[in-house]
Amino acid sequence: MGRSQGPEPHAVALESRRGSLLQIVILQPDEAVIHLDLRGVKCPLNWAHAKVRLEKMTRGQILDLVLDDPRGARDIPRAAEAEGYAVIETSAADGVFRLRIEK
Repeated sequence: MGRSQGPEPHAVALESRRGSLLQIVILQPDEAVIHLDLRGVKCPLNWAHAKVRLEKMTRGQILDLVLDDPRGARDIPRAAEAEGYAVIETSAADGVFRLRIEK
């Protein structure tokens, strides 16, 4: 017997001018964690994407960013804190960086 897990997640894929794929996965509209995969998006565009998403979120939601740009991994936490957001986690493994930012 399978468990009921609520509505199926949906993904929106957008293609940038350079051909890299930007994938935004939103589990549910009121979900506490929003996932944003910015691999292939270079700084400062990765911060621009993250900032737009943060501005649309409600207080208390968490933005879970995944990126592969070392400059973005260095600069996004600084920029987020300067805008008044709380960086609650940063990690790196195999050239992939994960940042968790609370609005």
